[in-house]
Amino acid sequence: MAMNLKPLGDRLVVEPRERESTTASGLVLPETAKEKPQEGEVVAVGPGRRDEDGKRIEMDVKVGDVVLYAKYGGTEVKIDDKKLLILKESDVLAIVG
Repeated sequence: MAMNLKPLGDRLVVEPRERESTTASGLVLPETAKEKPQEGEVVAVGPGRRDEDGKRIEMDVKVGDVVLYAKYGGTEVKIDDKKLLILKESDVLAIVG
């Protein structure tokens, strides 16, 4: 994916993974009934924040990691018809291993 989006500081760009659109019993869920995804793949990572002395603190996540993030965290953007989410590293709850 050719992306012209470079996050700054301790921010990262995540491509959300869509949940299944059918239930276990086979019912198809409309778009309005779906829950907001909380899992996605990291597609870009900023350089990290700076501490009080001006030294860079490295990010714990890297491009390609699958992460769980806060339900209402981040800012949604749409680039090249893809929905992306810009999050602060503190909005990431866990790396799925």
